[in-house]
Amino acid sequence: MMIVVTGATGNLGRLVIDGLLAARVPAGQIAAVVRDKEKAAGLAARGVELRVADYSAPETLQGVFAPGDRVLLISGSEVGQRVPQHRAVIDAAREAGVAQLAYTGILGGPDADFDLASEHKVTERMILDSGLTYTFLRNGWYHENYTEHLASVLDHGAVVGSAGEGRIASATRADYAAAAVAVLTGEGHENAAYELSGDVAWSLDEYAAEVARQSGKDIAYRNVPADQHLAILTGAGVPEPMAAILVDVDAAVGRGRLARQSGDLARLTGRPTTPLADAITEALKAAA
Repeated sequence: MMIVVTGATGNLGRLVIDGLLAARVPAGQIAAVVRDKEKAAGLAARGVELRVADYSAPETLQGVFAPGDRVLLISGSEVGQRVPQHRAVIDAAREAGVAQLAYTGILGGPDADFDLASEHKVTERMILDSGLTYTFLRNGWYHENYTEHLASVLDHGAVVGSAGEGRIASATRADYAAAAVAVLTGEGHENAAYELSGDVAWSLDEYAAEVARQSGKDIAYRNVPADQHLAILTGAGVPEPMAAILVDVDAAVGRGRLARQSGDLARLTGRPTTPLADAITEALKAAA
């Protein structure tokens, strides 16, 4: 049996492979599905098998999987293109007769009512219709969705959003990767759906206060109407379709959609999720 990780050179995929190796899975039992072999040279140097394929080219996925493989389908990053891309992977996995297909979806699954969730919901339905043994890893928001933009926050002295007093139960990418490792290496996860989120839900006002405390700078949360938020994002160079999605996510935060706390993430990893304050500390070090 091989453990196969798609999107293996992405931020989450690399962490999953790191976690598999740290869990003492032999490198020869791990395969990384990548688009660019050169970009994955570091994985090959560690003994991980490389399988070259592209979500957008279904023909390249033929022969990538084998009977009995445990596969992690990491959702594609191209919003608007993910349904056909995911369908190609699901079809190839079904044809190969893989033992398990784990998928990184979004918190709330079929109940998620914001635009970013739509392709994830369709993908889950395609997996169910395929008849494959599945595990749904419904990832909540990442701390990094915020901390990776700390430089801008520090420059402007403000966290800008339109989420009001809504709360976010986020965790680090490493936390979500650890959950994927637990599912890929453990037993009893067949045809299960996990709602994955952080142990503590926080507001953007609390986030701004923590950044201010750690940085020693005056940082405040500036809550603005949705249309103004959209204008600010597009004015900063964010393409309008993506800016609209981000504003819609803030509306979902305001409705409590990303505050869900099931405890599944901590149970799967066997440890508490990483506090937001720790992620801010690391981001400030990186920005220094």
